[in-house]
Amino acid sequence: MSNSALISHGTRRGLMLVISSPSGAGKTSLSRRLVADHPDLTLSISATTRAARKGEEDGREYHFVSREVFEDLIADDAFLEYAEVHEHRYGTLQEPVMTALEAGRDILFDIDWQGAMAIAAAAPADVVRVFILPPSMEELSRRLHARAQDDEDVIQRRLGRAAGEIAMWAEYDYVIVNEDYDVAYIQLEHIYRAERQKRARNPWLKPFVQSLLDEA
Repeated sequence: MSNSALISHGTRRGLMLVISSPSGAGKTSLSRRLVADHPDLTLSISATTRAARKGEEDGREYHFVSREVFEDLIADDAFLEYAEVHEHRYGTLQEPVMTALEAGRDILFDIDWQGAMAIAAAAPADVVRVFILPPSMEELSRRLHARAQDDEDVIQRRLGRAAGEIAMWAEYDYVIVNEDYDVAYIQLEHIYRAERQKRARNPWLKPFVQSLLDEA
């Protein structure tokens, strides 16, 4: 087999890009842009017990399910991870994620630190963790109010939890301060591109290198 054939048809191992932040720091907008710009990257669709917000659709942002259905999925060991966040449950279904990785497709997770830690524990070699920080707590509050998605009491609860979420920053592989959205996006994209090139995620390299040595 020629080197060019190996390069063209080599199958890489997909990765799980896990992005977390306190609510309002920008992880969702950064995640959606990265997925839109990279066809090999797919956004993981979690199951959740919370109600859909205005403009959200079942199966697009989340799989919206009842607590009873969620409990049944837990009993069936169907989740890669699940957690309770802001009085609601969220979980990542295991089967579609692992199938995608084996086929060389990348999955992006827009999840909280609890989910990030659970995924990293379940599949450490496949996970890349990125934490998004706000430039200040004042700016975090401004962004939460500006997006006008939640009532004031919900916003205050989110701000109250932010310090505990930010305290988990050291558990992540990379940290980005989202002061300027475009700069933060460039940093995130660089991380994603570099992680795709890691030797362990490209098993086709071993036979390719051997073919080079055989020709030497």
